[in-house]
Amino acid sequence: MKSEITLDTSVGIVQTQYYTFAEPHEMVLVSGKKLGPITLAYETYGSLNESKSNAILILHALSGSAHAAGYHTEADAYPGWWDHYIGPGKAFDTSKYFVICSNVIGGCSGSTGPSSINPNTGKEYALDFPIVTIQDMVNAQRHLIDYLGIEKLLAVAGGSMGGMQALQWSISYPDRVQSVIAIATAASLSAQGIAFHEVGRQAIMRDPNWNNGNYYHATNPSNGLSLARMIGHITYLSEKLMHEKFGRRLQQADIFKFQFDLEFEVESYLHHKGNDFVQRFDANSYLYITKAIDYFDLKNDFGGDLANAFVHVNSDYLVISFSSDWLYPTSQSREIVRALRMNSKNVVFTEIQSDKGHDTFLLPNEQLEHNIANFLKREFEKVYNK
Repeated sequence: MKSEITLDTSVGIVQTQYYTFAEPHEMVLVSGKKLGPITLAYETYGSLNESKSNAILILHALSGSAHAAGYHTEADAYPGWWDHYIGPGKAFDTSKYFVICSNVIGGCSGSTGPSSINPNTGKEYALDFPIVTIQDMVNAQRHLIDYLGIEKLLAVAGGSMGGMQALQWSISYPDRVQSVIAIATAASLSAQGIAFHEVGRQAIMRDPNWNNGNYYHATNPSNGLSLARMIGHITYLSEKLMHEKFGRRLQQADIFKFQFDLEFEVESYLHHKGNDFVQRFDANSYLYITKAIDYFDLKNDFGGDLANAFVHVNSDYLVISFSSDWLYPTSQSREIVRALRMNSKNVVFTEIQSDKGHDTFLLPNEQLEHNIANFLKREFEKVYNK
């Protein structure tokens, strides 16, 4: 149950909303294929001011959703995924800013994805769903922002895949983004990151229940999806955190059993994470979203020079990395910062010392809160004083 302390700074009970567009004319994707109608799930927190100058778009990571803050019901045990940072008096201060969080296309949390009904067949898309990219996700979100009547966003912000979307927003729509907050992200995923994604995808596709993506009226490929999540989760934590959290402790005995049952605490933890994930996520969405991350490559998109990607941007940037993040290491954030500075763009960079790995951006962190809050305060004052 929620604590009184959490309720004091919570946005309270919220409701997911839905916006449908690209009908009758479909949206053209980067691949050249078309998709429509498209529904985006989204939530909003706070109030849009009269000049519509206080809107911030929050962009989620791989397994996130539109539910970033607050609770859906009084009985909810857990709030939205970024509740530590969104609410009255928090980094994204909802007493001051109008915060929007949009789910991505290709997902499975209310937005159009492979588990949605294909209007041409009356059945789930499954693998007939077109491959989508980070740029496609951003283009879809632009329709939502148009629908909300917002000409220019005060900020776009996100971590991991959310950071990729934030960077892409400033490149695709340079006149519609005042500032960018890119956390624990990269201009392209490393070969190691792609390798982990591929192992996860193979775990799903080699599950007999996957059935070439056609499992929606049969048994879900839970074993494959669970294994994919276990593999992914290892990359989200640092070695130090895993050692401190689990060490080599056994969970139910003091001596080895010399068999293949779960013995180490870390084994049980990973199985729990995998089993929990299959209750809320679609295996085909995992395939599509990881592929979108793999395809994201700003350097390749702009002739092999990352600096070219930021020639025409008009945003200010806050780039943040974490010292123990080996999935999206600080070196990749520095690469973004160098490319921005080569174009004389206004960029603030901070590496936060943390032993919690990539997932630090999802956890309470006072330094992260202060960096976001102070950056937004300056950006809002710039707009207000114009």
